[in-house]
Amino acid sequence: MGRIIACKSSELEAGKMKKVSVDSKEILVANVNGNYFACDDTCTHAGASLSEGSLENSTVTCGWHAAQFSCETGKMEKFPAKINDLKSYTVVVESEDVFIEI
Repeated sequence: MGRIIACKSSELEAGKMKKVSVDSKEILVANVNGNYFACDDTCTHAGASLSEGSLENSTVTCGWHAAQFSCETGKMEKFPAKINDLKSYTVVVESEDVFIEI
């Protein structure tokens, strides 16, 4: 398993999220009250970038059709139809560096 640096902790304020590209894979990194989480950035419904949606507590809402996912686990929380969950990743913070384990 490899680790990549996603950002510096000072670059991602609490309640914010960003997209990181790793080997043609797009990953969303979120700061929820000082805890960092990572999951796939692509909505499993229609392919929208979830980092362009909104984050409330630990729920990411897709900007296209309002599908909601937990950024902690990648599990779908709310949508009118059954769609696939997101892959989630382990995040490690060392000093100022936020790493994603791939």
